[in-house]
Amino acid sequence: MSIQVQELECMEGMLGQIILDAPASLNSLTLDMVEQMQQTLDRWAEDPRICLVVLQGSGDRAFCAGGNIRNLYGALTGKEDRDAPVRFFTAEYRLDYSIHRFPKPILGLAHGVTMGGGLGLLSGCRYRLATTDLTLAMPEVSIGLFPDVGASHFLNRLPGRTGLFLGLTGARLNISDALRIGLVDMAISDEVRSSLVSKLQEQRWTGNLASDDSRLFRLLNQLDTLDYHALPASPLARHEQDIARLIAGDQLPGIVDRLVNADITSDWWQQSVGSLRDGCPVTAWLVWRQLREAQQLTLRDVFRMELAMALECIRRPDLSEGIRARLVDRDQSPVWSYPTVRDVPEEVVDRHFQPCWTDADCPMGLSDSVLSG
Repeated sequence: MSIQVQELECMEGMLGQIILDAPASLNSLTLDMVEQMQQTLDRWAEDPRICLVVLQGSGDRAFCAGGNIRNLYGALTGKEDRDAPVRFFTAEYRLDYSIHRFPKPILGLAHGVTMGGGLGLLSGCRYRLATTDLTLAMPEVSIGLFPDVGASHFLNRLPGRTGLFLGLTGARLNISDALRIGLVDMAISDEVRSSLVSKLQEQRWTGNLASDDSRLFRLLNQLDTLDYHALPASPLARHEQDIARLIAGDQLPGIVDRLVNADITSDWWQQSVGSLRDGCPVTAWLVWRQLREAQQLTLRDVFRMELAMALECIRRPDLSEGIRARLVDRDQSPVWSYPTVRDVPEEVVDRHFQPCWTDADCPMGLSDSVLSG
């Protein structure tokens, strides 16, 4: 299944630990991994012995690089099981929503590459800790998807239009960036990450949500955390005024033009806007629209909207073309269905936002989070 599931004794009570265990693929998610995690969380939600949950990744390089979409390429091109992408995305969305609304504290410990579906997992955790080698991104513009698994929710919560910039460019954030905008709560050393579960086992957990959450909060605030000023410089902080100036306005084509043509020479900026310049024009419109739509939606409705968007992306050619160019042939030259954002018809974007479910048959269930959403 490529995950480890552990139920660990504490001085009182128990903690559950899920370790993503596919280091060769940067712990990228497969359907088997997602389904096993869902089954485990469903069981632990009802198990009075389990008082809190820890989620982390194995290996030195990554917490989770996202969904293993390379595995879906055969299905997207009609050569393999055509229903596999639908099953994967539906299961992934249900899992991430379950993490947001889980009835016990979930502690996410991130390190290294944490992108796409990895950030989706982390963002749903009650507490999000990360090491100094963190690299965060929602890079879907490069493959013809969109910032998914709840990104409409957490990108909208970022200051100003930072979320829009991150969605359009897939910009990579370091630990200082992530702390600055609240995508991570605390920076820790590798040593603290490796010893934290043992510290948790030395505690008395009661099964009472309020008292366990309070105890966990106090314990985390007593850790030897890293001083923000000792961390790597924040490229995002350096360019915050540039982003605010260039991304203002209510016309997406003009915003894209200003971003890609700005006379800014830093490597981080050029890499970020280069992804926008070479990325999928339909994705840019999806980012623009999803963030606006999500402003008035509940968390459950955000996930329901995004799953409908993902299913439309499966039906269109851009996702398979992006995977081909980036991950299969690796020629890095995708031929998108429309050459620029100005060429994308409005009706193409609209088709991604058609409702697919009612409240009664919503794949995410019937209620929103009361703990960590």
